[in-house]
Amino acid sequence: MDAELAALAASGATALVQAMVGDGWAAARGRVAALLGRRGGAGEDAVGRELDAARAEFTAAQDAGDGAAADDVRAEWRARMRRALRADPEAAAELRALLDELGYGDDGRGGTVRNTISGGVQHGGVIQAHTVGDVHLG
Repeated sequence: MDAELAALAASGATALVQAMVGDGWAAARGRVAALLGRRGGAGEDAVGRELDAARAEFTAAQDAGDGAAADDVRAEWRARMRRALRADPEAAAELRALLDELGYGDDGRGGTVRNTISGGVQHGGVIQAHTVGDVHLG
């Protein structure tokens, strides 16, 4: 069960940070603040402020190309979600509903793939594929 909760927390954190830079931020912020605010004693408003600060940190890290800082934000929220899931088994159903609502839930087709490409300036093309065979470069 712990592996399932860890995977759910990781999915929740990934969806959260992706929402931080997308159109679904307001909905995600409100739902995550409610989910975690009820389960840690901090309250919804306090968690909402922490989410806003995390969003500012995450977007600044992305703008600066600082992948490590962006990963730190994701890891922080993954840990918080995992603690909430361990403390309250009912939180798992709420988080799954949130992921479904935001379009990150498991629809039985094997999952959803969302790709983000970021990095420095290499002035080269990006190839992104499931399988690439018989490719010779050089």
